[in-house]
Amino acid sequence: MFEFFTDQGKRAVVASQDEAITLGHDFIGTEHLLLGLLAAEDGTAARVLREHDVGLERARQETVRVLEASGVVAAGGQPARDALSSIGIDVAEIQRQADTSFGPGAFQFPRPAYTPEARKALENTLGEAQALGRDRFGTEHILLGLLTVPEGHVLQVLAALQADPTGLREAVLAQAAQEGP
Repeated sequence: MFEFFTDQGKRAVVASQDEAITLGHDFIGTEHLLLGLLAAEDGTAARVLREHDVGLERARQETVRVLEASGVVAAGGQPARDALSSIGIDVAEIQRQADTSFGPGAFQFPRPAYTPEARKALENTLGEAQALGRDRFGTEHILLGLLTVPEGHVLQVLAALQADPTGLREAVLAQAAQEGP
């Protein structure tokens, strides 16, 4: 499915992974996808979000607050590292060797997995793009997909930032109509 994303959409998805790792989360949730959209600054979604006063730093802060309030702690992969350590695998040493051989940051462990809600949002991206007559998925379609998943934390983050999901949806659709097929 990744091959159907535009370059901007791909950058946003990769940025969501980076945001999850930076925040010390062992998963990529809808809230991380939102952060990824904001990190892809020149994407349609980022422009619309900024027009609604949703910026990356504030969204990052609210993501941390919302997750902590729901009992999610930033474990930074420690449970997986502990499990490997219990069978004699030193992840820190693997990291050092990878950094030496391939450059700093080449090895990230663990790679966070998508939550069911984030997977659902990405699946809904397809339907949103198709409804607009597109065969490739851009950041605007990812944002529309995110807005269809009430179970994730993204709507809580947007509410904390006083961003109306309906208004965001309307703004994205208006922008998409201006851009054409």
